Amino acid sequence: MSERRRRGPKRTRSIVGDQPPFAQPRRRLPVTPLVTPDELDAIHHASLRVLSDTGIDFLHDDARRLLGAAGAEVDGNRVRFDPDMVLEMVSHVPSEFTLHGRSAERDLRIGGDWVAYASVASAPNYVDLDGERRTGDRAGYQDFLRLGQMLNSVHTFAGYPVEPVDIHASVRHLHGAYDAHTLTDKSFHVYSLGKQRNLDGIEMARISRGVDHDTFETEPSISSIINASSPLRYDHPMLEGVLQMSARNQVVIITPFTLAGAMAPITLAGALVQQNAEALAGLAFTQVVRVGAPAVYGGFTSNVDMRSGAPAFGTPEYAKACLVGGQLARRYGVPYRSSAVSASNAVDAQAGYETVWALWGAIMGGANFVMHGAGWMEGGLHASFEKMVVDADLLHMVSTFLQPIDVSEDALAVDAIAGVGPAGHFFGEAHTQSRYSTEFYGPMISDWRNWETWDEAGRPDARTRANSVARDILEHYEAPPIDDAIEAELRDFVDRRVSEGGVDTDY
Repeated sequence: MSERRRRGPKRTRSIVGDQPPFAQPRRRLPVTPLVTPDELDAIHHASLRVLSDTGIDFLHDDARRLLGAAGAEVDGNRVRFDPDMVLEMVSHVPSEFTLHGRSAERDLRIGGDWVAYASVASAPNYVDLDGERRTGDRAGYQDFLRLGQMLNSVHTFAGYPVEPVDIHASVRHLHGAYDAHTLTDKSFHVYSLGKQRNLDGIEMARISRGVDHDTFETEPSISSIINASSPLRYDHPMLEGVLQMSARNQVVIITPFTLAGAMAPITLAGALVQQNAEALAGLAFTQVVRVGAPAVYGGFTSNVDMRSGAPAFGTPEYAKACLVGGQLARRYGVPYRSSAVSASNAVDAQAGYETVWALWGAIMGGANFVMHGAGWMEGGLHASFEKMVVDADLLHMVSTFLQPIDVSEDALAVDAIAGVGPAGHFFGEAHTQSRYSTEFYGPMISDWRNWETWDEAGRPDARTRANSVARDILEHYEAPPIDDAIEAELRDFVDRRVSEGGVDTDY
């Protein structure tokens, strides 16, 4: 066997141009309800009882003051909600809005039947293309941005694909945002880890779009994930994030992290009651800050391995929670966030089937915003270039699946069938020849060669092929255009804020 064959397939041209174009899919299929209307009512009413009887801890003085003024009962850190007040506040969340990219062709519709895919986010480690697991660094972070920029099924970056921990925490958000706004033209994210980080991230998003403050506040351009500290608590940095983001009409994705058996009841129904209570409280607070501010109902309920305590993802329970989470979000008329996740350590069959389980639950649950859509591994503890490529291929397949079937007169092909007749073939038919290059999705990773040809090529598996594709895409990376004046303004902003010391790392 030759050395070339042992290394796997050699590409003669770049895969970049072979992808479907950047496009946001729409879910034309009916969603899949898992519980009956009566059962959904039971979860809904139980959540309202939790909010009115037990309440939620809000660890932020201004947040409690605003909630008290809006009619909530405040007792120390604990806030209890009148059910009618919660539902009234949540009713003002827009059912659909646009998340603007740096360039207009990257704008995304969030809500309705639209679906947006986000990259992996917030992994502390990554596995490089030589198979080494590394602590997150800026070089790896930048390469994930480059890869995600070139993968057309990655629509947005909802956080650092891998944390660039070699940049000091006081200025990491500045350099990280600069890289995101210059290496990509897709919408980005700000971590709610203190007021100044939010203010810096918001301002850099505005600068990157080249718009004035008034326009920016009418055109949401950046998102932030706001996690409840389950069970039943929102901490100070997260609430400060809502205060800053919602006040500027930017996107807040409220996401309880409810692991059944650990930070939530072990029963799926109980975990969903807690998820819903925490989500409703967070959504209501966004509207207390600014009525009509864009927000998303996030579901991230899964289970733990009760033998080890480790989080489990891509499980049947996770998929069930995705479906019910979607039913709840639709009940309140708000956009829905879910995730495509896996607990596997390797780009293997486990990674594949767990991701498909999770993605099926998200899509058929009606998710409008799919977090961690490409590259998530090890329950979020590392990101993978190879998995990002495999997932991007899978996301394209899902988008293709969501496209309606063409049943026009020409597509019904009655004349073509008559022309071929019994015992013929369709390869040479004009009906086939006019469509052969566009009718079917052509995957980046799947290998459809017969055994003999595949064996002769060195028996490359999916991980090997994904490694080759990732290298190829990074080799052909092209930075998106950016106005020189905008890039200079971003650079000047970062330099000034770094010279000022960035932020207090104690938040």
